[in-house]
Amino acid sequence: MRGVFAQQEAIVGAAIVVLTILISLINPDFFTVTNLADIAVNTAYIAVAAVGMTMVIVSGNIDISIGSMLGVCATVAGELARNGAPVPFAFLAAILAGGVIGAINGALVAYANIPSIVVTLGMFSILRGGLILVTQGRWIERLPEDFFFSQRSILGIPNPIWVMLIVVALGALFMRYHPLGRAIYAVGGNTEAARLAGIDPKRVRMFVFVMNGLLVGLAATLYASKFTAIQSNAGQGFELAVISGTVVGGVSILGGSGTVVGAMLGSLLISLIGTGSVFLKISPFWLQAVQGALILLTVLVDVLRRRRQRAS
Repeated sequence: MRGVFAQQEAIVGAAIVVLTILISLINPDFFTVTNLADIAVNTAYIAVAAVGMTMVIVSGNIDISIGSMLGVCATVAGELARNGAPVPFAFLAAILAGGVIGAINGALVAYANIPSIVVTLGMFSILRGGLILVTQGRWIERLPEDFFFSQRSILGIPNPIWVMLIVVALGALFMRYHPLGRAIYAVGGNTEAARLAGIDPKRVRMFVFVMNGLLVGLAATLYASKFTAIQSNAGQGFELAVISGTVVGGVSILGGSGTVVGAMLGSLLISLIGTGSVFLKISPFWLQAVQGALILLTVLVDVLRRRRQRAS
């Protein structure tokens, strides 16, 4: 039992259960099938992006441009669908747009040797400013009926939850069993040792940023198809939710360790806190403070754990 609870995933899972019980005791309206399903749906697009963020952070990098990237990809999907393009084509275009942006980030990080935080901070500003400039602050409305994929269900389970489960399962299997998935851990843990073992760190970094972009594009389609209109500021604060969920879920911000399942659980915890604050009538502005505190606390614990491991 001690070994189980030494894992971050088990700790986060226990926190989700305890928090759900506490909020339900204070406000019984919280524990309903409809509300729990809404929390899972709201978690879905964050968790999908967290799979890509897990790959990036495990490799020893970070991407803070994903909020602006999601806004751009959602706008691409919405504009194409509104102007008569088939919805599957619009969704595919949004996913590919995310892949292209991720490839640009990856090329600058891997081959120009620019720190990822600098590259993605610049891309964050470029995409956000460009999006506002192009849309002029207008919302995308009058979308076709078949655009609203996230409002539908299969076997009584909302579509976003199915997508989340499939992406998380594939991501977990890839990171655990595929040689390239293992290479991501190797590069994040010790780049020089990975290079001496025959792994190309540049190829790995390029791959993780492209995959991150594609998954943000997929998350953007889930996000955009959930609402009747797409706002010009879509994705604002998205990067904080994804990074906090990923880190709280046990992915070391220093690279080299963490799991996709943990990132999903961390994302669920963040969504649970956000929804719970509404039922407890706590100001939503506290959510950002809680997210920041959770990141700092998790990073502090991770640093102390690594120091103890080196000392032993």
